[in-house]
Amino acid sequence: MPIALTKVAYTTAATAKGTRSGRVTSADGVVDFHLGQPGTYEGDPKANPETLFAAGYAACFQGALENRAKTQGVDTSDSTVTAEVSFGQSEDGGYGLAVELRVFIPGVDPAQARKLVHLAHGFCPYSKATRGNIDVTLTVEQSAPHLVADH
Repeated sequence: MPIALTKVAYTTAATAKGTRSGRVTSADGVVDFHLGQPGTYEGDPKANPETLFAAGYAACFQGALENRAKTQGVDTSDSTVTAEVSFGQSEDGGYGLAVELRVFIPGVDPAQARKLVHLAHGFCPYSKATRGNIDVTLTVEQSAPHLVADH
């Protein structure tokens, strides 16, 4: 059974045109990407729905982690969340997604980090939306991931 909203805090919109070779833009203008098939634009990479989903899920889960960590008195401000989204054929004959969320929380022992990650997974709106629909694997990393430089 779906979880109904009791109060809307924020609404946004994005529009896609031209499928995987088109463009996606958000109503506020923050998102404006040309789309392309994964790996087909060497030297001129294009966004694709899986990349956009990974970015949204990672950012949302990061917020949920911070929220749940505060309730436990833990500082996760230096943590990172990487959402690795896989796209492929599914057992129903169509296509589907799977996600691995890799979380690094420096200075927090692994048992407490796992507890925080599970609390965040129960709280995160993306996790709620995907629960029972796609495979989501939670991984607590022991070392920081390689990050692309800030722009």
